[in-house]
Amino acid sequence: MAKNFTSRAEDYSKWYNELVVKADLAESSGVRGCMVIKPYGFAIWEKMQQELDRMFKETGHSNAYFPLFIPKSYLSKEAEHVEGFAKECAVVTHYRLKNSEDGKSVVVDPDAKLEEELIVRPTSETIIWDTYKGWIQSYRDLPILVNQWANVVRWEMRTRLFLRTAEFLWQEGHTAHATKQEAIDETEQMIEVYARFAEDFMAMPVIKGLKSANERFAGALETYCIEALMQDGKALQAGTSHFLGQNFAKAFDVKFTSKEGKQEHVWATSWGVSTRLMGALIMTHSDDNGLVLPPKLAPYQVVIVPIYKGDEQLQQISEEAVKIKKDLEKIGISVKYDDRDTHKPGWKFSEYEFKGVPLRIAIGPRDLENGTVELARRDTLEKETVSTSDLSNKIANLLEKIQETLLLKAQTFRDDNTHHAKDWNHFKELISKDAGFVYAHWDGIGETEQKIKEETKATIRCIPLNNKAEEGKCIYSDKPSSQKVIFAKAY
Repeated sequence: MAKNFTSRAEDYSKWYNELVVKADLAESSGVRGCMVIKPYGFAIWEKMQQELDRMFKETGHSNAYFPLFIPKSYLSKEAEHVEGFAKECAVVTHYRLKNSEDGKSVVVDPDAKLEEELIVRPTSETIIWDTYKGWIQSYRDLPILVNQWANVVRWEMRTRLFLRTAEFLWQEGHTAHATKQEAIDETEQMIEVYARFAEDFMAMPVIKGLKSANERFAGALETYCIEALMQDGKALQAGTSHFLGQNFAKAFDVKFTSKEGKQEHVWATSWGVSTRLMGALIMTHSDDNGLVLPPKLAPYQVVIVPIYKGDEQLQQISEEAVKIKKDLEKIGISVKYDDRDTHKPGWKFSEYEFKGVPLRIAIGPRDLENGTVELARRDTLEKETVSTSDLSNKIANLLEKIQETLLLKAQTFRDDNTHHAKDWNHFKELISKDAGFVYAHWDGIGETEQKIKEETKATIRCIPLNNKAEEGKCIYSDKPSSQKVIFAKAY
């Protein structure tokens, strides 16, 4: 499977694109800028969904669904918000097609022009806050803790599977609160949920922080984020949580009567992650042999491959394999038994290695005689022969170890690729080498940040939460700075 596969060192971008396609995760569609997520890729996304959905519900949230189409006038109500998304919006102008005069095609019916254009949702704040106006009258109606799983459209011209597509899948939480502090607590709670998911399930270490004003979500007072470091030294924003203040409540006149009988505007948050997490997962762990998946998100955690000659051997091995499969499934481990006679064991080994299955079990006639199986780890490519005695517990422990090892390896990589810039020349040198996260002093001025971006293509990824105060001078302007922030080139 890994033959004719570009290595990371040779061309990281090409390696990524080939991996996504060859591992059967996704492919480009007939619609420019859009992707088809294939069953194997979607199975990983479903696992992500399931775990995140569980975590959302544990924190008191419920799922709902809102329209795909947003009247243009809604977007106009929050000026900063519309400015942030205007260049990415897809617009519906007509509601009907008709046959062409020659009957060979269809054309837009000019008589079917919409009175008001509809925007295909780039995000749902406006349509949701128009809805909340009807739901909220009193403090008794608050808080509203709602999430939706949906697709959104942002008309991207330069696309890459999972990382940046015109249409993508995501979840977006939208909450309404009686007080400012409640909304801030919600915003902080959800970035903690994202960070916990990234580290516990994706085995991907992240840094929690605040976005600078320039990088903030359009219409937010604060944007919290989690930032991860990919193997090529570039950063990837893996999730965001926004404190929206009363901006959308004021734009849509959403008020409530407080306990004191006063009319007040509602406080708001929104938060989301998308199929971009798939790209993050791929680039955090995978290698030159293909995909590497953490056990907690693998569509199947274990694959069993029989090695045999003739139907009689296959039958004997199958009896043992099915027993092992059932025993593992009893303790919640997902297993695939591949007894296809259309492919040789060596081909299967290569296929599952390339697809990142965490653990492979091989069983041959000699294993049956000896009461053993061969275990092969995907993360380290190590193999060992073990007794079938207490095999389920051995495998369960090994899967836990693989999960932990992947996180530790990613943490070590991030630490090794985190640097502190001494001055402007040192900063430029680090950034030019795609050296990873670069801590540097910044004067807090948006114009300075923009100039750094223009000259180096590096952006402020975040101002880390619980950042320690550290007096210094901005690397660019030489003006006073009270703390270091994290810069990097990013996806």
